[in-house]
Amino acid sequence: EFGEPLNFHGHPPWHPPQGGFDSGLKVYNSLVDAKVPFIPASGQSVKWYTCGPTVYDVCHMGHARAYLTFDILRRIMEDYFHYDVLFQVNVTDIDDKIIKRARCNKLLEDYISSKKSFEEVCRDVDEAILSHRAKLANKLAELQVPLGDNESSRVVEERETLLKEQQLKIGQAEAMQAAIDLAKMSKATDQVMAAGRDALGEWLDSALGSSVTDHKVFDQHARKYEALYLEDMDSLGIRRPDVMTRVSEYVPQVVEFVSAVEAKGLAYSTEGSVYFHTSAFREAGHHYPKLKVGLAAATEAEMAEGEGSLTASFTDQKKSGSDFALWKGSKAGEPAWPSPWGLGRPGWHIECSVMASQIMGAHMDIHAGGEDLRFPHHDNELAQSEALHGCQQWVNYFLHAGHLNIRGLKMSKSLKNFITIRQALEEHSPRQLRLMFLLQPWDRPMFYSDQAVGDAKTKEALFKNFFGVVKAALREDSTGKDAPSDWRPQDLALQATISQSQSKVHLALCDNFDTSGALAAMADLVTEVNKYLSSESAADLRHMLLRKAAAYVTRILRVFGLIDGTDEIGFPAKASQGGEALLAPHLDCLVAFREEVRNTARDLKHPGLLDLCDSLRDQGLVDLGVRLEDRTEGGAIWKLDDPSTLRREVEEKKERALEAAAKKRANKLEKLRKEQSKWEAASVDPPQLYKA
Repeated sequence: EFGEPLNFHGHPPWHPPQGGFDSGLKVYNSLVDAKVPFIPASGQSVKWYTCGPTVYDVCHMGHARAYLTFDILRRIMEDYFHYDVLFQVNVTDIDDKIIKRARCNKLLEDYISSKKSFEEVCRDVDEAILSHRAKLANKLAELQVPLGDNESSRVVEERETLLKEQQLKIGQAEAMQAAIDLAKMSKATDQVMAAGRDALGEWLDSALGSSVTDHKVFDQHARKYEALYLEDMDSLGIRRPDVMTRVSEYVPQVVEFVSAVEAKGLAYSTEGSVYFHTSAFREAGHHYPKLKVGLAAATEAEMAEGEGSLTASFTDQKKSGSDFALWKGSKAGEPAWPSPWGLGRPGWHIECSVMASQIMGAHMDIHAGGEDLRFPHHDNELAQSEALHGCQQWVNYFLHAGHLNIRGLKMSKSLKNFITIRQALEEHSPRQLRLMFLLQPWDRPMFYSDQAVGDAKTKEALFKNFFGVVKAALREDSTGKDAPSDWRPQDLALQATISQSQSKVHLALCDNFDTSGALAAMADLVTEVNKYLSSESAADLRHMLLRKAAAYVTRILRVFGLIDGTDEIGFPAKASQGGEALLAPHLDCLVAFREEVRNTARDLKHPGLLDLCDSLRDQGLVDLGVRLEDRTEGGAIWKLDDPSTLRREVEEKKERALEAAAKKRANKLEKLRKEQSKWEAASVDPPQLYKA
C-alpha cells in the first residue's frame, strides 16, 4: 500500500509506504536524497538487507564504519522504536578480487616451496617490482592526460581523486623497492620474498594464474576470511544478522534469475556472458539510474570497480557502456558453474538481488550499504530486481553510510591505506570505537583521526565517572529507614531535567538517528545530576530519583550497544547474579580500613605506610578491576572498571610524572645556565682589575 508519488531533487517518483507503524522516525533516504517519514510496508515488521563483505582480505576500519553504523541503527529500530526487524547480510565469496588474491597466495606458496636460490629469488623479485612500478607509471601517465573542456564536474573530481590515489600507490611501490634493497643486504631469501611479496604475487599471477583450476583454492580462501570477518564483528559487539547468505550457495538461483530477465528482453547474451540491457529497461518504462540521477553511464573507474579487474577485457561485448554483467563467462584459472550460456560465474551485482529476493520476496523496506556502493552497484541491483519482479520500487528506503577517510582519501584495501579492525582494537576498546561513530552523523563522511578517537574517550570517561559516582551514592541509600523522602525544589528541578532530556533524546533519534544529539542531551543530564550530587550530603539525596536518572542513561547507552550483555539468551546464570552488589560490602570494608591506615600514617609521619596504600590503589586493586579515587575532602570512592584500562591509566600517570620531573630538571638547569651567563657577562678578567 503506497501513497501518492513524490518527487525530490530530480529523482524518479518515490512512492511512500502507508499502513505500517509510524513511530515518528524520519530517515535520510538515498532514493530521494531527503529525510522522509519511515513507514514499514506491514505493521511493525521491517525487512532489511545490508551488503556484506567481499571475503578476500581482513576487514579494516572503513568496513567498521558501515557495519558498526548499521548495527547502531538496527539496535535503535529494534530496541528503542520496537520494530520487528528481519536483518539479512550477504557474503560475497565469488568475486574477481577473491579469485586473484587466492591465485596469488597459491602461487606464492608453490614458489616458496620450490626452494629457489637467493640469486634466483632476487632476480624474480627485481623483475616483479620493475613490472609493478612500470604499470603504476603507465597508469599515472594516462591519468595526467588533460580532460576535455566539456567533461562534467563529476568526471573532473573523480580524476583528481584517482591521481591522488595513484600517487599514493607509487609512493608505496617506492617504499617496497627500498624494503627489497634492504632485505637483499641481509642475504636472507625469506626476507627478500617478504619485502616484495605483493609485487611477486602479481607477477606470478600474470604468468601462471590460468593454471590454478582447483575450486578448493578459492573456497578455502573465502571461508578463511569469512571466519575472520565474523570474529571482527563479534569483537566490535555487532549483533549477528538473522540471515547470512553466500552467493556460492545460490548459483542455481542466479542462473534462474538471469534467464528470466533475458526472457523479458531486458538482458542479452554474448560469448558466454549475459549483460543487462539498460536501454531496453528504460524503454520498458523503468528508471535508471535512480540513486545517482542524471548519469548517462558509469565512468571508466566506476565500471572497472563494478565489473571487476578480470572482466575488463569483455567490455567490447556490450551494446552500451552503461550495460553491466549479470553472468560472466569464466576463463582459465577462474571458478566456473554450468549455465545455459556455458561455464561461468555470477556478476557482482546480481548476487544481492537474487539472495535478497529469495529471503525478502519482491519488496523490502530497507537496503543499506556504504556510500561507495550507491552507484553503480546499488543502482544496478535496483534495475535488475525491478526488471525481474516487474515493479517500480523494489526497495522503499536506501540507507548509505558515509565514508571513513584517512589522510584525505577513502580508507581502502586497494590503496593499502587502511587500519585493520584488529589493529584498531589493540589501541582502543570496542566501546570507544562505537562511541566515535555515535558522535558523527551516520550518513556523512568522517575522518579517522586521533581527535575523533580522543573525543570518544572523553565522552566515555564522562559516563564512566557518572556511573561510578552514582553507584557510590546509591551504596549509602537509606531509603525506607531514616532517610527523608519528601521532594524539595531541587528534587523537582532534577525531575524536570530528566523529563527534558528524555524528550530531547527522543526528538534526536526521530531525526534521522541523530545519535550525536542524543549523547549531547544525556551529557547535559549527567552534568545536572553531578551538580545535584555535589550540592547535597549523602543523607539528603533522593536516591530513587538519582537511580531514575542513571537508569535512563544506562537504557539509552544499552540501546546504542555501549553496554555489554544486551544480546544474552535466557535467564542469567546464578553465579553471575549479584555482581557489584555482592562485592560492595567487602570493598567498602577494605576502603574504610585503608583510609584509617592512611590517616594514621599521616599522623605518625610514616611515608612507607602511605606508599603501601598507594600501591594497593595503583597495583593490587587495578589488577582486580577496581578503580579507587582518593578525594581531596577525605575518604575514597571505588568503581569497577576494565583492568587493562586501569593499567593503561596508571602507566600514563607514571609517564606524565616522569615528564613533569624531567621538565622540572630541565627548567632548573636552564635557570642555572641563565644565572651562569649573567655572572659571566658581569665578570672581569683578573689582569684587567690592576690596569690603571
